[in-house]
Amino acid sequence: MAKSQSEAVKAPKEKIDPGILKIALILVLGAIVPLLDSTMINVAINTLAVDLHSTVSTTQWVITGYVLTMGLAVPVSGWAIQRFGGKNLYLFSLGLFLISSLLCSLAWSTESLIGFRLLQGAGAGLLVPTITNVLVQSAGGRGLGRLIALISIPTLIGPILGPVIGGLIMDNMSWRWIFYVNIPVMLVALWLSWRHIPKGEAAARRPKFDFLGLLLLSPAFAVLIYGISQISSEGLSSAEAIIPLAAGIVLSAAYIVYALRTKQAPLLDLHLFRSRHFLASNIILFFSGMVMNGALLLLPLYYEQVRGESVLTTGLLLIPQGVGMLLTRSWIGKLADRAGSRNLVLVSLAVTLVSSIPFAFAGTDTSHMVLGAAQLIRGAAMNGIFIPIMVSAYEGLQKEQIPHASISTRIFQTIGGAFGSAVLATVIGHQLKSGAGGSLASLADAYQVAFWWSVGFAAVSFLPALLLSNRKKQKAA
Repeated sequence: MAKSQSEAVKAPKEKIDPGILKIALILVLGAIVPLLDSTMINVAINTLAVDLHSTVSTTQWVITGYVLTMGLAVPVSGWAIQRFGGKNLYLFSLGLFLISSLLCSLAWSTESLIGFRLLQGAGAGLLVPTITNVLVQSAGGRGLGRLIALISIPTLIGPILGPVIGGLIMDNMSWRWIFYVNIPVMLVALWLSWRHIPKGEAAARRPKFDFLGLLLLSPAFAVLIYGISQISSEGLSSAEAIIPLAAGIVLSAAYIVYALRTKQAPLLDLHLFRSRHFLASNIILFFSGMVMNGALLLLPLYYEQVRGESVLTTGLLLIPQGVGMLLTRSWIGKLADRAGSRNLVLVSLAVTLVSSIPFAFAGTDTSHMVLGAAQLIRGAAMNGIFIPIMVSAYEGLQKEQIPHASISTRIFQTIGGAFGSAVLATVIGHQLKSGAGGSLASLADAYQVAFWWSVGFAAVSFLPALLLSNRKKQKAA
């Protein structure tokens, strides 16, 4: 009898509240479209340039502009959540993305498409941090590992499925369908969100809008992303990269001084970084962004350039990494709720590092089975890095601190991803310039060096991971 009573008491701790689970699934539906959209458009740039009678360099701003306005909008989300409430901001973000998708599908020129993509990027920049904020506040800190495992699925599989879906669309339909497919999904997400997501309360003391913080932090984030993206195409020593990077660093430094000295509520509360665990979590998010996005850049290029695969075949060859991510999500989420972050992250980093090594030896005829198995293991291990870090970042935070944490984690992960991609693209370019001609063998060698750099990113991540907490040991103590 005592045993059954004990089990009855423990049962609620082991299950996610059905209402919270429903909210998480609705949030996943809202998140998946922006993340798929941003990767599907990558495979359409050449077609867009031809159909809209433009150049590839100009059409590239369809991607760059989206990223820049997303960067400008992310810091605003924290204030907007406190001012209007999480649900209201989420509905507004969905509506903005829906309208801008419709406008993109009707674009008549490159300039009009770029303008509508700027609007779409602003919607995505508000949407993604708001999703995390709504979920964390709805859950009240319970079962965060399993919930983050659920809502982060689009973030991890979007870059893998996006090129496949984009390739199918480009092979069989007009590029406008990349935006048409967003519309029904966003309409369903809007209706479900309006019906089932509880109305988030605005802060009791509604903060004044931090105009000076916005003028410093949002441009700092945007120009840093732009400067980093220019490294791969123009080189680190070029003015196109140095000027925006320098501007971003100066604006970031100015914001740090301002935010620590101002008496009003800043756009991003830097006092959160006094916590060793929060600081370590954000640093690892930076490096995990490098590890993940670097691979997402290298793998498709390796298959297409070294192995001569088509866009669609390349997308199919990348599926094992997505499958690996899906296989361990539930298990890792439960483990992150029960155990400390440090050991789980350290083990996952070690597996990620080892499973990346086969690509550092991949040549022009390496078995697809070997590379597929490495991707599967690598994808499974990446969950053990991302999920526990996100849980650690939100542990012990007050309700009013959660929007600030959502902004910070998004900024660090985005900048890390952009930096990792830029560094690896630069490594490949440098290797090809210093190598012997443009033979297939020299191209394969260049990718091997770049993959070794990706292994190095994972190795460096061990240092901040040592600063994470081991909650299980603390409870025992």
